[in-house]
Amino acid sequence: MSEATGSASEEPRRDESDGLLDTHSPRKIVAWATVGGLAVLLAAGALFPDSLAGTLSDVITSRNTLASALRLSVPIAFAALGGIFAEKSGVINIGLEGLLIISAFTAVYVTDVTGGVWLGFGGGIIASTLLAALFAVVTIRFRADQIIAGLAVWLIALGLAPFASQVIYGGPNTSTVPTIGAISVPVLSEIPFFGALFSASPSVYLLFLAVALSWYVFERTSFGRWIRASGENPKALDTAGVNVAHVRYAAVLLSGVLSGMGGAALSLDLGQFTGNGPTMVNGKGFIAIVAYLFGNYNPIGAFLSTMLFAGLDAMQTALQLQGIGVPRQLIRITPFVIVIVILALVGRTRTPEAAGEYYESGEE
Repeated sequence: MSEATGSASEEPRRDESDGLLDTHSPRKIVAWATVGGLAVLLAAGALFPDSLAGTLSDVITSRNTLASALRLSVPIAFAALGGIFAEKSGVINIGLEGLLIISAFTAVYVTDVTGGVWLGFGGGIIASTLLAALFAVVTIRFRADQIIAGLAVWLIALGLAPFASQVIYGGPNTSTVPTIGAISVPVLSEIPFFGALFSASPSVYLLFLAVALSWYVFERTSFGRWIRASGENPKALDTAGVNVAHVRYAAVLLSGVLSGMGGAALSLDLGQFTGNGPTMVNGKGFIAIVAYLFGNYNPIGAFLSTMLFAGLDAMQTALQLQGIGVPRQLIRITPFVIVIVILALVGRTRTPEAAGEYYESGEE
């Protein structure tokens, strides 16, 4: 039995390690090219401070840029971690956007009713987890198509949250509630640039903890090996005596918990839920899917991918205020264009072998 489990769980780990350690892998090449490009840009900015390179260098090295990148990365990175748990177990959860929406609204509503910010944070997590549980039952128990079910989760939340806000608050936007606030570490928060790491919302520190714990679960625990085996070779896991359905239920529920933390942090950091158009979530759940694919299903890689996109987004916001002679519309789409180019250079990410496939215990 142990041999069956080992063969199912070690294969994906070997593939991931090869991709991360191979110095000629597309990800390594893109990473080194990015570092080299940044070094050249910073050097040019130091030599010619009044040039465009100087302006870009100032924006990149600004403490405000790092602070904005951390804030923008929180909902995306939490959802990306949740997506990793679900998809590595064999369940493709593209409803992350919906989980973020429902948790963002519920967090504000519960905070408004109870007056407790952390009670609202917990309420957002519960709402997201319940919606994820519904998705899990439909896809695992009743064998519904995972892509269609994920889209249904998104559309349900996209309609339900603004509707509930309209009923309760008389409009798609809720009233304002107290925010989570920030934690500042004396002395360390005054450090140039990196001081932003020591003066941030508690949700940022929760994200750091979640990334570390997620990596530990996958690399150092039996549960993490079960998740990998469930997505790669569920029959081997079943032969080893582990219930595949239970592992997948647990993984999908974890995706709900983590996405709930991201959605609650998004709205409570601002103190309001806005439900106009695509809502305040505005595609962050779909960006999370791109982040964990680019990060090769690795929690640390997904976080770094999220920081790349969030950093580009923070930079374009700052550049719009600089008046560098480039139309704002062009600056606004720059992060998306760069991400598409990087994804094209990196190439295809290997998805788990059994992702999207239904498995019933005892199947031949």
